[in-house]
Amino acid sequence: MRPGPELRRIAALFRPYRGQLFSVLAIIALSAGLSMVSPFLLREVLDQAIPERDTGLLTLLVGGMIAIAIVTGGLGVASTYLSNIVGQEVMHDLRAAVYRHLQRMSLAFFTRTRTGEVQARIASDIGGIQSVVTSTATSIVSNVTTVLATIGAMFALDWRLAAFSLVVLPFFVWMTRRVGGERRKITAQRQGRVADMSSLVEESLSVTGILLGRTMGRGDELADRFTAESRELATLEVRSRMAGRWRMASVQMSFAIMPALVYWFAGQTSAISVGTLVAFTTLQTRLLFPIGSLLSVSVDLQSSLALFHRIFEYLDLPIDLGERPDPVQLHDVRGAVRFEDVTFGYDDDVAPTLDGIDLDVPPGSFTAIVGETGSGKTTLAYLTARLYDVRSGRVTIDGVDVRDASFASLARTVGLVSQDTYLFHATVRENLRFARPDATDEELEAAAGAAQIHDLIASLPEGYDTVVGERGYRFSGGEKQRIAIARVVLRNPPVLVLDEATSALDTETERAVQDALDHLAEGRTTIAIAHRLSTIRDADQIVVLDGGRLVERGTHEELLERGGRYAALAAQGEKAPA
Repeated sequence: MRPGPELRRIAALFRPYRGQLFSVLAIIALSAGLSMVSPFLLREVLDQAIPERDTGLLTLLVGGMIAIAIVTGGLGVASTYLSNIVGQEVMHDLRAAVYRHLQRMSLAFFTRTRTGEVQARIASDIGGIQSVVTSTATSIVSNVTTVLATIGAMFALDWRLAAFSLVVLPFFVWMTRRVGGERRKITAQRQGRVADMSSLVEESLSVTGILLGRTMGRGDELADRFTAESRELATLEVRSRMAGRWRMASVQMSFAIMPALVYWFAGQTSAISVGTLVAFTTLQTRLLFPIGSLLSVSVDLQSSLALFHRIFEYLDLPIDLGERPDPVQLHDVRGAVRFEDVTFGYDDDVAPTLDGIDLDVPPGSFTAIVGETGSGKTTLAYLTARLYDVRSGRVTIDGVDVRDASFASLARTVGLVSQDTYLFHATVRENLRFARPDATDEELEAAAGAAQIHDLIASLPEGYDTVVGERGYRFSGGEKQRIAIARVVLRNPPVLVLDEATSALDTETERAVQDALDHLAEGRTTIAIAHRLSTIRDADQIVVLDGGRLVERGTHEELLERGGRYAALAAQGEKAPA
């Protein structure tokens, strides 16, 4: 039977470590060969040295048995060490491959995938195969080698006893395959439940989850939901561990009975010496552990295949935001942004979010985007940073299609400040340096000063070494926003995208943040999604979107004079619909 595609992929994971694996296999083969010598020495002890009172021969034989035990023990330690090194390297390669692959996915993937699901694939699923890749592969080789060597030695001692002992082996193999299939199905269900629990914990035990649960009075319901998920997971664990347990117990019982049957069979003939019989049963006993281990490993492998399948599912996700093999490096960017007949939709089978957008943003200019909810404002801004790829048309910066630019140079070129500020659970200094790891303390303070937040940070007992807390909850919304602005200032991008950066702030805080944004926008090409129309009166051009189409464009005064969609928004009040 040829190995399936998944087994070939699993085998390919070990290919870079062929040299180490060959060393492990050589050690295993040597150890197995040496261990088979001891029963033959034992036969000579019982049939020759002891009956003939030959103390010299007895000492030599016993010394050989002791030496073999010491050497095989040392070889076992060496093979375990090498196999664990290989296994951990494979684990590292898998984790890094999944993480890097997910880093290349577009924002759309993460908007439709639960964070807990992603965490479960990387942590739980890959963690679940650890024993397989660190020890199981070499355990299989070791046990197979031991079984083959033992069977060979058994036939060398007495072929009749060997044939009698091994007649039931095919039945055991068939039984194990059935148990493995059952265990694999249960494992797939179990990992699905683990992902559900991870998502529930991620959502309900975060700061925002706790706040929502308590203010809505749903804490007990969430606890009951978690309890139900945990109970179902516990039930699946029991089913997984008990799958085929009676069958495996019958295998072990059969091996325990076989030595007694061998004694009975040997008693039917006088041609088998006592030394041969004892040596044979010794070999037979040694056969019990490796065969039992192989049967158990077969079951575990079936379970692990379900985990490998889930991991390969993520690795096989098509990259919808790939980098060109030879990308363009953006240098000395002026900041001329152009949208050329851009159409974009999140799903191919629904109406596009943006349809036929043509827009020029001159270098160093300030362009504001307004429109009703769902008109495509945020999408248009995000296409500039290539968080998504257009369905048709193109977005260019200084004439270079953003799809042709390298990710690194595009990230240096376009800076984004959104209303949903994210800060890591780390110090203020570490959060700022995420934008530029080589920034000096003086540059950090200058960026914070430009963002109107330095004085506040400096007044804290620990200053820039203050830990911001989960998602920055030690700071107010306006303070977090200004830290985020300082982070962008530190990166110093020539093109700036502001996604309703002040929409969730009170008037006083908004004024401080707006001052920081105005300072940040000086001398840069700025594309701003407007929250309050008063903040965009001085924009070089205002773009009005309606239903994904560009319906108006002009300055504040020009659009008011036309009496169109923008004038209607202005008539509703200072605050435009978000």
